[in-house]
Amino acid sequence: MNQPAPEKPPVVLELQGVRKSYLLPDGSRLPVLNIPHFTMLQGEQVVLMGRSGSGKSTLLHIISGIARPDAGKVIVDGVDITQLSEPARDLFRAERIGYVFQTFNLLAGFTALENVLLAMSFGRRRADEKRAVDLLTRVGLNHRLDHRPSALSVGEQQRVAVARALANRPKLLLADEPTASVDVGHQKQIIDLLRTTCEQEQVALLLVTHSPEVAEQFERIEELEELNQVETSSAAS
Repeated sequence: MNQPAPEKPPVVLELQGVRKSYLLPDGSRLPVLNIPHFTMLQGEQVVLMGRSGSGKSTLLHIISGIARPDAGKVIVDGVDITQLSEPARDLFRAERIGYVFQTFNLLAGFTALENVLLAMSFGRRRADEKRAVDLLTRVGLNHRLDHRPSALSVGEQQRVAVARALANRPKLLLADEPTASVDVGHQKQIIDLLRTTCEQEQVALLLVTHSPEVAEQFERIEELEELNQVETSSAAS
């Protein structure tokens, strides 16, 4: 008797016809992104490769709702965030999208634990100290809970950033060059940490990098220059 095929995980991220350009001083527009279609499933882990200046960070800002595209849909967990107001996008991002910045963006006056708890306060849930401690313990910082960023190594600061990004149980985690500020010896540790914690939480991970050494650790690798048809479309016009 044939076993039924396992159910396909739901789509967590879908881009449809996303375009973005910037206004130049002479009044003309510089096209940056033209992505016809892109999807990610729940729990999927994808690395997005691209050279410097190819629009990687712009794309993450659009996916997270920090920036708006000129056209197209950005559907995260079933919601087209391009239709939300700026305050609604901010709340949506706080509750459903984690973001690991290249420069960490930790608050200097707060401890590791307080940085994670503060991230929880941006959503509608109550700050959960037990979960914050658990996340910091899982990233190996249970002995650094009361340390401020200045007392932590670069690698430890990045670990706090990972815990903070997962604080509100997001559906999607975006990581912008997360190994750029750590030495080569710690790069694999950071990637392993991101992949393991996202797998445990069933969070979709989209990691942006220009490093082949980082990319080769992932099964699904996408080249932004192949997804992005901005040169073709601008040449056609």
